[in-house]
Amino acid sequence: MKAFKKLFAFLMLATALPVLAATKTVTLAVPSMDCPMCPVTVKKALKAVPGVSSVAVSLAKKDAVVSFDDAKTSVPALIKATTNAGYPSTLQKSAK
Repeated sequence: MKAFKKLFAFLMLATALPVLAATKTVTLAVPSMDCPMCPVTVKKALKAVPGVSSVAVSLAKKDAVVSFDDAKTSVPALIKATTNAGYPSTLQKSAK
């Protein structure tokens, strides 16, 4: 019975610990956007990806800045979402 209580306590502690995930922000180049409705469509597609917390799309810059939980989604999933919406994208290299 004592071992069971220790196991139960350990399991409770383990489930209470935060998941080792981080919020990441990336910029996707979306060169095929050419009308005022394009950013709306791209934003809608990205917001539908589980784990995405914010999206800012710029027609002028032809890019999308996306913040997401890297434990729930990935850059390839974001690229797939824009591509499936008709707007292929690529990860934009950051200037350092």
